[in-house]
Amino acid sequence: MSIEDVTCRRGVPEGSEKEVAALYWEAFGRKLGPALNPPDTGRAFIAAHVNRDRGVTALVDGTVVGVAGYQLGGRALTGGDVRDVLSTYGLIRGLPRLAVLALFERTPREGELVMDGIAVDARHRGCGIGSLLLKQVVAIAAENDCRRTRLDVIDTNPRARALYERHGFVARHTEQTPYLRRLMGFGAVTTMYRPVTEADQAGGGAR
Repeated sequence: MSIEDVTCRRGVPEGSEKEVAALYWEAFGRKLGPALNPPDTGRAFIAAHVNRDRGVTALVDGTVVGVAGYQLGGRALTGGDVRDVLSTYGLIRGLPRLAVLALFERTPREGELVMDGIAVDARHRGCGIGSLLLKQVVAIAAENDCRRTRLDVIDTNPRARALYERHGFVARHTEQTPYLRRLMGFGAVTTMYRPVTEADQAGGGAR
């Protein structure tokens, strides 16, 4: 397959929520597992609470093979609130899961779009899909008058970090999280920024 076979579009196509949830779980299941396991329940929870207008998708022959989610205007690709978690997992099992989910909360600052991550089907990696999705997210940031795009990358995902660096993202801060290594499989999180325009680059990407 070549990149010419891939269609990149804004939003999640109606009816493909389960495909998106499966991709997200494949990419981030180790991290999400403590909050949303067992896997079947976790994938179902994600699929049921997808905000379709907060993602960019890559399709091959009409099937979603890649997705990038982002936070903008108080909404992200993956939704679900306290009531949804407790309804799915019950009060006793739900409360500790909410505490884990709180670790993932990242509130965008003024003039900032936060990217939640990129997930590409294993059979379609290495042909440029990640780059296509990333370019679209940066374009969305520009169209919404954001001055920079922000993301976090964990220390066990050097491939993703290399992709972000190729597209102009610069590491600004690394938080050591050894207490999460046994629980979620990573021990450090690096925050990276990319100014949206050359003018933002000159000004440091901040208001």
